[in-house]
Amino acid sequence: MIVASKAPVVVPSLLAGDLSRLGEQLDAVKAAGCHWLSVDVMDGHFVPNLSFGPDFVKLAKSKGFYVDTHLMVTNPLDVAPWFVEAGTDILTAHIEAVKDGRTALQAIRKLGVKAGLAVKPNTPVDGLIAALEFCDLALVMTVEPGFGGQKFLAGMMPKVVALRAEIDANNLNCWIQVDGGVNAVNISQAAAAGADSLVAGSAVFAANDPAAAFRELELKARAAFKPQQ
Repeated sequence: MIVASKAPVVVPSLLAGDLSRLGEQLDAVKAAGCHWLSVDVMDGHFVPNLSFGPDFVKLAKSKGFYVDTHLMVTNPLDVAPWFVEAGTDILTAHIEAVKDGRTALQAIRKLGVKAGLAVKPNTPVDGLIAALEFCDLALVMTVEPGFGGQKFLAGMMPKVVALRAEIDANNLNCWIQVDGGVNAVNISQAAAAGADSLVAGSAVFAANDPAAAFRELELKARAAFKPQQ
């Protein structure tokens, strides 16, 4: 069991991996201390791109990683069972793709996995805050979802601050995740705002040495993060 808010973790995103040597890259970051991976699932409708199916969850699990599956699809509750069967540990749906965030989170938990809820940059954080009671991971997108390599939107940090205040005030065991454009320049800002799960794609897998890049990111995040007293 991974417990939120003890120390921030860097979560490499398979979206930025080199598919011709993905196994090698995963072995490298695991040897560097990485234990959590993110699998992005995109349907070409909810976001303008197509990406991974359940087999990539199986690959990550075969390497011994804790896996969160980020469902950027129009029908997250319909496809959720596919990824549960593949072995995912956390399933995150977008609040924009469900009728009610609280109900969606409860439905995901009934499948036997942790439940996450995400908001796009233009979506207020209020609905996510209202659903925190049933949320194991609250995801603030720091780019418009769809493609890797985008610029980090620092204007999303007030959402992270608001979530951290609510989670700490109510002593909730819920991760705050940021995803999009996270790199060695801005990761300290995200961690200082209260994010304790920091998804990094290109900053890890496009680096000459993914293992060294992972270690640098995690050190910076942990130096900047201020846990609840």
